[in-house]
Parts: sequence; structure tokens; C-alpha cells
Amino acid sequence: MNYDEAKHKFVSTWGSLGTLWGINKAMAQIQALLFISTEPLSMEDIMAGLQISRGNTSMNLRQLMDWGIVTKEIIPGERKEFFTTEKNVQELARIVAKERSRREIKPVIKVLNEVSSIEDDGNPKTKELIKQTKDLHDLTETMDALINKLVNQKQNWITKSLLKLIG
Repeated sequence: MNYDEAKHKFVSTWGSLGTLWGINKAMAQIQALLFISTEPLSMEDIMAGLQISRGNTSMNLRQLMDWGIVTKEIIPGERKEFFTTEKNVQELARIVAKERSRREIKPVIKVLNEVSSIEDDGNPKTKELIKQTKDLHDLTETMDALINKLVNQKQNWITKSLLKLIG
């Protein structure tokens, strides 16, 4: 397998994995392309590399910047905008985990808290709803706290955290 084949395979696979993580394929492919690039890429470079439209590229770059995964880079003498992504795998995982907690887990915790806090009217169905949603709320909150503790470790957080759990 040569470089172009390996690059295509990596970008394609990363795009497919992205859909499993709740982001669209093009968004994941753009991040993958930037991740393996040795230099910042322009929107045109990304469009050509992935064969996607300007609108699709622009929208997904904006979303990646909102996530804090992609940043604009100024290149002196260039009028085009250039983009780059975090290259440290563990820092990238930390950024994604924090953002997923903020976007997905925290809203669920809020809803579960609201639902489990309804007034108990004595109805067995109400009691069951309160019990189950309270238990789920507590578990979700505990898991979110654990994730936040892990991602707030600075250097090699995955390795250090796993070693602490094992040891």
C-alpha cells in the first residue's frame, strides 16, 4: 500500500468511525485529513482532498472549530484561511470528551434530575418513574464526574488514569 492509498483508507475509516460517535462523516474526514497533514490546509485543499463541496467544507469546519478541535492558522502573505487540528492524540481525546460531556451528558443529567424530582402522588407508576430516573441520574452523574476527572488530568491522562485504576 502506498501513501495515497493509506491516506485514503485512514481518512475513510476515520469518517466512518465519526458517525458511530455522533458526528457526520465529512466532519470526521476533515479532521482526519488535517490530523495527518504536515502543514495547515486551506478550504480549497480540503475540498480537493475529500472531493466535497465548499458549503459542506465550510459548515463542517465551523462545527469542528466550535468543538475546539480545529483552529484557523494565519500564514503570512496568504489571503486564504488555513486550518489545523490538535496533533496530540491524548489532548484531542480530552477535548472531545469534555465537549461531549458538555453537549450530550450534562443536558441528559438535567432532564433526569427534573423528571426524578416530580411530586410523588402515591401512584405506583409515579414511584417507579421517580426511582428509575433517580437511579439513572445518579449513575450518569457519577460517570460524568469520572470522565471529567480523567480529562482534567493534564499529561498522558489516559495512561495515568488507567494505571491508577489498575494499581
